[in-house]
Amino acid sequence: MIDFENNGVFKLSPVEAESQMGRVAPLLIEGEHIVAAFKAIRDSVVFTNKRVIAMNVQGITGKKVDYTSLPYSKVQAYSVETAGTFDLDCELDLFFSALGHVRFELRGGCDIRALCRAISEYIL
Repeated sequence: MIDFENNGVFKLSPVEAESQMGRVAPLLIEGEHIVAAFKAIRDSVVFTNKRVIAMNVQGITGKKVDYTSLPYSKVQAYSVETAGTFDLDCELDLFFSALGHVRFELRGGCDIRALCRAISEYIL
């Protein structure tokens, strides 16, 4: 579960959108598609054209999953820190009205500018 009180950091690596489709397909509405997908060891986050869906896998077997849906309509602002020469991680902060903010730490070859451009299209 996303903890808005502690501004939890998700350390995520980019993955192919198709790899997460089996998990999120039942949640998607008509016309909704995955824009970007990221995965930690067990947890994952997908950015669709409508919202951010965070999946927190729980328990030893991993059959229990907590899904958190964060619609772009509630995003008031976002902040991004791009990767540098020695710091290869990007950070994306999304600020949600009446909820707080959540930070995603994105590792690897993430095109953070393209992701931010997509988010801008959905919230502006």
